[in-house]
Amino acid sequence: MNVLLARLWNMFRIGTMQWYLLWIMHHKFIVGVSGVIWNEQGQVLLLRHRFWREGTWGLPGGYAEQREALEATLCRELKEETGLEVTIERVLRIVSGYKLRLEVSFVGRLEGGEMRLDPREIIEARFYAPDDLPAGLLRSHRHLIEMALAGQGVEPSDFSVHPVPRPSTRR
Repeated sequence: MNVLLARLWNMFRIGTMQWYLLWIMHHKFIVGVSGVIWNEQGQVLLLRHRFWREGTWGLPGGYAEQREALEATLCRELKEETGLEVTIERVLRIVSGYKLRLEVSFVGRLEGGEMRLDPREIIEARFYAPDDLPAGLLRSHRHLIEMALAGQGVEPSDFSVHPVPRPSTRR
């Protein structure tokens, strides 16, 4: 039986039909990204998001779109939600195992832009010194900030297969 299945699979060659079959046969995952984003003063960007519990602060982030590199996802989300532009320096952590979700956290640097919040999603955005983080900061995000301060993570060149183009600004 396995020989027959292997022959059928190979008849399709590598191409569209194989990808459709793989897509149909496997679970679909939501891929979320977050970022510890530093400014020139060594402060970290935190947001109060409209869809989080009241009083909660956390790192910027969002969900990947189809055919989008994960570094580009974080750059796009930051631009859309805050108007800020960033450069991604390294991958901080990859977490899986919670239902059908994969979460990738990055460390990045503020490059420019003008703070302009998207009121549909963001209530407030501020930069905080690492030793003066607000009450209400998500515990998991506090841990990510500690990891970033400790220099943990891997540079994107060590894991990326393809160069990542700068995301376009769609608005």
